[in-house]
Amino acid sequence: MACDLTKGRAVPCKDVVGGIRAVYFVDFGDFTSVTLTNDEVTDISGTFSAYQYVVKGNSSFEQAFNSSRENGTTFFTQTLNLTLTKLTKEDNKELKLLAYGRPYVVVEDYNGNAFLMGKNYGAEVTGGTIVTGAAMGDLSGYTLTMEGQEQLPANFISGATLNNPFAGCASATETIVVGSNS
Repeated sequence: MACDLTKGRAVPCKDVVGGIRAVYFVDFGDFTSVTLTNDEVTDISGTFSAYQYVVKGNSSFEQAFNSSRENGTTFFTQTLNLTLTKLTKEDNKELKLLAYGRPYVVVEDYNGNAFLMGKNYGAEVTGGTIVTGAAMGDLSGYTLTMEGQEQLPANFISGATLNNPFAGCASATETIVVGSNS
């Protein structure tokens, strides 16, 4: 049977940290194909721009299992919560475009992993805020929640490097567009 287990799991070493370092947004449809080998992205073909957003603290990526015995279905809800500091008119424009679209999202964590969120259906902005804060130390910036629903958890991307999660994808012709400090 295809759903039989294949291995166990021991308690791993405590050599990882939490948090995400950056996210990359790619317009939906710009990937010509995504190759999976053993549930890992081993290649992406297409010519595309990936817009890098470096984040620091208060941003997270989580995935929920959704399974129904009655319906015989299982899917995964991928949720990205971003906190982006500082309000700018340029960010207002870009985040509006992000909310209108449904991009692919690559999430890079502090352990050197890169995950492809929204592989088949893209990721949708489901909420967020533009906030000035009330007190001197409060957030003046943006919060954003994005969600994807897929048949599989977000896949690891093979060969990802710091600042280029597509480095291991030989068929990708990517342009990484880094942000600027404003």
